[in-house]
Amino acid sequence: MTDHVAAFRALHHAGRPLLLPNAWDHASAAALAERGHPAIGTTSLGVAAAAGLPDGTGATAAETLTLARRLATVPVLLTVDIEGGFSDDPAEVAGYAAELAGLGVVGINLEDGRADGTLAEPECVADKVAAVRAAVPGLFVNARTDTWWLGVDDPLAQTLARARAYRAAGADGIFVPGAVDLATLRLLTERIDAPVNALYQPGGPGLDELGAAGVARVSTGSLLFRAALDAALATVDGVRDGGPSAPRKLPSYAEVQALVPADGD
Repeated sequence: MTDHVAAFRALHHAGRPLLLPNAWDHASAAALAERGHPAIGTTSLGVAAAAGLPDGTGATAAETLTLARRLATVPVLLTVDIEGGFSDDPAEVAGYAAELAGLGVVGINLEDGRADGTLAEPECVADKVAAVRAAVPGLFVNARTDTWWLGVDDPLAQTLARARAYRAAGADGIFVPGAVDLATLRLLTERIDAPVNALYQPGGPGLDELGAAGVARVSTGSLLFRAALDAALATVDGVRDGGPSAPRKLPSYAEVQALVPADGD
């Protein structure tokens, strides 16, 4: 486990940003690992939607843990999105993180955005980070701040203040989704003393541009899950309307079956 965590940390200092694709079930995770991605994350939206539950409300603690247990067989470094920790009690968040670490998970993503569209108090988030750090010292804690995501006033100042608080509590990385302007990202990476994680957005800067701005990690978030839904709908629309039903070469039945461990575990 120590070697896996060290390998995951090293990926944040490899020159080019770590591309972290986000999976929502065993098949998506195994397929990404098959493509050579050394690390993957989970997407809370994908996990929630697949379970018929809302995202960002703390409703998917059981589903997220079940998925992490299922992905333990996938040969990949796994970091798990736990929203706001599924609790306001730092001890409960730390206990949950310890369960994940016990399954072989090397990192978590812990966010400060709340379901009502506001930000949690930074002290509350810092307390959760500190509790996780004390309970599972080696776990990579990626503290996400939704300052840009939620459109708060003066997001740069708020982001830097929250980043300082989360780092002081023991966060290993800072995730700032919604910040896509390269000049802004450069300011963030210069002023935050930790690997900065950006969210890839179609039409936005690419990996090389983000790397030149100092970004260490680029997540796809819910993009792959939404793209899969779009492809499924486009395919069935093509069947119904008489148009192309398979615009790309699809994985064969055998290829998908091969993603499942032979013993079924």
